[in-house]
Amino acid sequence: MESYWKRNLVMLWIGVFFCSMAYTISVPFLPIFLNTELGVTKGLEAWSGITFGVSFLASALIAPFWGSLADKYGRKPMLIRSGFSLSVMYFATFFVHDPYIFLIVRIFQGLLAGFVPASIALIATNTPEKEVGYALSVMSTASAAGSVLGPLIGGLVSHLIGNRESFLLSGIVVLVAAFIGLVGVKEGHFNRSAARSGVWSDLKSAAHNRQLMGVLGITMLVATSVMILEPLITLYVIQIGNNASNASLSSGIIFSAVGVATVIMAPRWGRIGQRISYTQTLFIGLIGGGIGNLLQLGTHHLLGFGILRFSYGLFFAAVYPALSSLIVKYTEPDFRGRAFSLNQSANQMGMMAGPVLGGFLGGWVGIPMVFLINGLALIGVGVGYKWRGPK
Repeated sequence: MESYWKRNLVMLWIGVFFCSMAYTISVPFLPIFLNTELGVTKGLEAWSGITFGVSFLASALIAPFWGSLADKYGRKPMLIRSGFSLSVMYFATFFVHDPYIFLIVRIFQGLLAGFVPASIALIATNTPEKEVGYALSVMSTASAAGSVLGPLIGGLVSHLIGNRESFLLSGIVVLVAAFIGLVGVKEGHFNRSAARSGVWSDLKSAAHNRQLMGVLGITMLVATSVMILEPLITLYVIQIGNNASNASLSSGIIFSAVGVATVIMAPRWGRIGQRISYTQTLFIGLIGGGIGNLLQLGTHHLLGFGILRFSYGLFFAAVYPALSSLIVKYTEPDFRGRAFSLNQSANQMGMMAGPVLGGFLGGWVGIPMVFLINGLALIGVGVGYKWRGPK
C-alpha cells in the first residue's frame, strides 16, 4: 500500500476530474435541452427537476448493490464498469428526441453511475491510515476542478455548436476517465472467496454508530441543498437579464464560480480541520453556505450574483472534506468501504430530492424564495449539529 497509494491518488484525481467535467459539460444545461431540443414549454421547472432527480433516485436505490459487489470483487471493477457505462449513456442522449425517452435514459444513467464514489472508496481503503484525511481532501478538489471547466466548456459548446452536441463531448470525456481507471489504478489484494456483506446487516451496523448516522444525515441534507438550485440557476440567469441564447455561457460561468472557490479553499479547509477539528470546519462551512444563500436572495445583477456564488463556495468548500474525514474518524477500517457506500446512498437521495424539490418550489414560490429556504435550512443544520453533535 505504501508503494502505490500516491499513484492511485494522482490517477484517480485525474479520473474524477474528467468524470466531473463530463457531467458538468452537459447536465447543468438540461433545462435548455428540454426546452430547445425536446420541445418542453409547459411546466419546464418541474420537468427540469424530475429529469435531474430521477437519475439520483435510481443511483441511490442501486448503490448498496454496487457496494456489496465492490466488497466482494473490489472498487476498481466498479469504477471501470461505471465509466464505460456512463459513456454509452451520454452518447445515447445525443440521439434522443422525446422527453419521455430522455427520462428513461436518465434512469439508466443513475443505475449505472458510481465512478466518483467508487474512486473515493478505493482511496479510503487503499491509503495508509495516517494519510487518509489528506488524500480525501485532495480528492475533493478533483470534482471541484472538473466543475470549473465543465460548465465553461459546456456553455461554450452549447452556444457555438448546439446543446445536443455537448452530450457527445461528455461521452468522450468520461470514456477517458474510464481508461485512466483501467490502466492507471492498482487496488490491494482482494479476498474474492470472502462472503458478500448484506445490505441489511450493513444498515444495522451503521445504525448502531450514532456519529456515522449523523454524518449520513448531514450528507443527505447537504446534497439536497446543493441540488435544489441545480435546475434553477440557468433559469434564474435568464430572469435577471440574460436572453436564452446567451444563458448557457453565462450560467456556465456562474456554475464555475463555486468550483473555482472550492479548488482554492478545500485543501486549506483540510489543513484547518486537522488543527481545529473537522466538526468545527463542518459547522463553519454550513453556516457560511447558509449566509451565502441568503445574500443571493436580493441579487438582480449577473456580476453580483457570480461574486456571491464564489463567496458562498469559499465557505461551502469546507463541508465535503469534513464529512469524508469524519466518516474515516468514526468507522473502523474493515467497515470503511461499506460506510462510504452508505454515504453514497445518502448523497444520492439528497441529490434526487433536491432537483425535484427545487423544480416544484421554483415554479410555486419563485426562485428567489428557494435561496431563502435553502439558506435557512443550512444554518439550521449547522446549529443543530453544533448543539447536538459529537463534541
